[in-house]
Amino acid sequence: RGRQSRRPPGQGMEVFLDRLSGDRIIEAVKQSGVRTVLTVPDRMTEAGLLKPITADPEFRQIRVCKEDEALGISAALSYSGQRAMLLFQYTGLLDSLNAVRAIAAEYSMPICMMVGLHGKEPGVLPAESKHYAIRIIEPILDTMGIARHLIETDADIPKICPAIVSAYENSKPVALLIGRSPVAP
Repeated sequence: RGRQSRRPPGQGMEVFLDRLSGDRIIEAVKQSGVRTVLTVPDRMTEAGLLKPITADPEFRQIRVCKEDEALGISAALSYSGQRAMLLFQYTGLLDSLNAVRAIAAEYSMPICMMVGLHGKEPGVLPAESKHYAIRIIEPILDTMGIARHLIETDADIPKICPAIVSAYENSKPVALLIGRSPVAP
């Protein structure tokens, strides 16, 4: 697979269909109005997202010990008119399902989760992954009524800002599933 590019409407940037740019993801998150990112260390997004977010003065990073802790903090921030995003791995999502159920789904909070699907094969849909835990992520989110978007290439990045904006406008959770390691800026 070679590098393919096309010009999206209204943008002069090259879109890569076989990679995921961390700097473009970060720009989309900023465009959505998010300024606080709650993080649990994640090997998949560390180089392309976690480290650049940590170094970016436009973001306030809050490191948490567990993902369910991040859900409560994000909900509290939304009450004060602040937008936040959670950045963690799918294993943390699975570990915190009760908090996701209560805070995000039942209380209809605008919880924006960026979830790294560590180990998912690039170009393979999560439902077709050889990894059981990755295969069950989308059905679990669907059952809970949580909107989800697979972000795997640069062509998917335009989904990020509208998804976050919609979550806050409608007070509904959203999961942005990161399907490959983002490339560091």
